[in-house]
Amino acid sequence: MQYEYKTKGTCSQRILFKIEDDKVSNVQFIGGCNGNLQGIGRLVEGMNVQDVIDRIEGIHCGMKPTSCPDQLARALKEAISK
Repeated sequence: MQYEYKTKGTCSQRILFKIEDDKVSNVQFIGGCNGNLQGIGRLVEGMNVQDVIDRIEGIHCGMKPTSCPDQLARALKEAISK
């Protein structure tokens, strides 16, 4: 299933992703640091949803209380709670 998440507190504005058979795929960040965010998307491709959440939840960006990876974890948590 395709999901869209509006980020909060980061340079990126949205995250698009799919979850199929409890695996993350097709992660795309809209806005933000393009190269780094493409890298995150590729690194989590095919991973179990909970494994991704466990690895990236709580990452901060500088003095911000969140980051693009943290926002992805929040998006995934929201998606699996529905």
